[in-house]
Amino acid sequence: MKYRAIIKKSDDWWIGWLIDLPGVNAQEKTKQKLIESLKSGAIEMLLTEVPFEPDTQMTTIEVPETVWGEAII
Repeated sequence: MKYRAIIKKSDDWWIGWLIDLPGVNAQEKTKQKLIESLKSGAIEMLLTEVPFEPDTQMTTIEVPETVWGEAII
């Protein structure tokens, strides 16, 4: 399966995150190592069992629209 990743170089580091799997992010010295870390993080995230607990709810929240970094409230 393919997941969208944002990656970029910041000073001496490569940083990145997976758009489709929130919480999967990494920081490495090389682009290749960053991609490997993102893959590893994705596998760990997908293998993590999330048990159902009574009284747990799933809901949606409304987030204000943004104009390139500024919230419109």
